[in-house]
Amino acid sequence: MEEKVCHACQGTGWIIEEKDGSPVARRCECFIKKRADYLFSFARIPARYQHCTFENFDPQNDSQKRALKISKKFVENYPVQDIGLLFLGPCGVGKTHLAVAICQELIKTKAVPCLFYDFRELIKDIQSSYSPESVLTESEILIPVVETEILVLDELGAKRPSSWVEEMLFYIINQRYNKKKLTIFTSNFPDKIEEEESTFTSDFFVKSKDEETLTDRIGYRLRSRIYEMCKTVEIEGEDFRKKVRQGSYRF
Repeated sequence: MEEKVCHACQGTGWIIEEKDGSPVARRCECFIKKRADYLFSFARIPARYQHCTFENFDPQNDSQKRALKISKKFVENYPVQDIGLLFLGPCGVGKTHLAVAICQELIKTKAVPCLFYDFRELIKDIQSSYSPESVLTESEILIPVVETEILVLDELGAKRPSSWVEEMLFYIINQRYNKKKLTIFTSNFPDKIEEEESTFTSDFFVKSKDEETLTDRIGYRLRSRIYEMCKTVEIEGEDFRKKVRQGSYRF
């Protein structure tokens, strides 16, 4: 189908206006939309999360309200924002929703290239690249992950650690750290070792003797690097997915 030519800019992407008696060029809305559509197509946001925005995030407690405020501030501050975010909390409290909402807003309002990857899928894709049948090399997978302006790495620690996984993850995180690229992580694993260290009273943030922490899952070296790279945002609350299934709640 033949693409329609914008009547406002005649397909040039620019609109000439008068300002103080002199012609001034500004980007046409059609160009901005095309740029956003292009960035969205490469962001890899799963269909399940493509509806996630700040507007439809419905905070139910103080920790979720705080997380929403921090997320909006992240977008507002970009590009002078100098650290990423680490969303921690149990399943279904809105961690991925907020991470995707940040990407949506940055792409739409500031044309910032973003990339979403589930931690397990990223490791699987890298491993698959070693197969002779693979159409992508390891470098072709890693370059966008390392170079994109904003990387969302969802479900950090979900795959059981191995020396190879730890080394690969450290390579990615360290490369982004050295290049001053911002990364947003989410994880379901608690990060507190002692009860008195937690800022919330939720049992999630109190490690039991048999429970693994994020450090257990990714190693101390990686956790230490992420401390330098990110602000930790702890979110507590009930699992909204259970409420959806019970028909009593909409998120």
